[in-house]
Amino acid sequence: MSSQASRIAHLDLPRSHDAVHPSHRLLRLLRPAGRAYFRSRYDVRTYGEQFVERRGAHIIAANHLGLIDGPLLAAFAPRPVHALTKKEMFEGATGMALRAVGQIPLSRYEVDPSAVKDCLRVLRDGGVVAIYPEGTRGAGDFAQINHGVAYLALVTGAPVVPLALFGTRDAGGHLDSVPARGARFDLVYGSPVYLEPQPWPRRQAEVRQAAEALRKTFVDHLVEAHSITGRELPGPIPGVTEEQLLAGLRRDPSRKRHHDR
Repeated sequence: MSSQASRIAHLDLPRSHDAVHPSHRLLRLLRPAGRAYFRSRYDVRTYGEQFVERRGAHIIAANHLGLIDGPLLAAFAPRPVHALTKKEMFEGATGMALRAVGQIPLSRYEVDPSAVKDCLRVLRDGGVVAIYPEGTRGAGDFAQINHGVAYLALVTGAPVVPLALFGTRDAGGHLDSVPARGARFDLVYGSPVYLEPQPWPRRQAEVRQAAEALRKTFVDHLVEAHSITGRELPGPIPGVTEEQLLAGLRRDPSRKRHHDR
């Protein structure tokens, strides 16, 4: 997108002209070292990277299995990504590091206009936003998703590229477990999904319908990714019930909003 077109887009509702486009200069410098580190310890395989084009806005929507998902995606995504990351991580040295590499803090249980506007800023500038639609680590089967990915796509028209992760948590692994050295990780990108941009106001029903259509596409992609890799998902996290996971999704504030502002 040209700079003039980008400036005009930032004035669309919701406006993003005063939002922050986090710098990923440090991330660009660190990505080769990150890839080298992972490859020295694990068998990392990627598929379908061509679905993330070299230029233009993209939303990468990944399933969320384990603690290592974020660093792995930051290192191996075809382009540097600005990932939505729970704000609880942005404390101390970890928070400083996340901000330095251009990640975006997100409050998961209340309306977070700052995170939304920062994502819109990135996308309207032609960048890449990574999002975990399930909202938290779990089975990674896209049984439930939050609506944010659909909202961003409806506002910007950016293609949504599904990403299936396999191997980043072992079956029976706990919430913060990391696979042993030598484990195999598979990252499988799928064909981009294009949603027709919806003008303001975007009604709750429209966002909900778009989110469910995306969810079904993500599930279909998991099936395709399984056929490509032969990998299985690890199943639920021991000690974390489905009701606890769904409780977080029910607190998703976007479900209470009738339209954007």
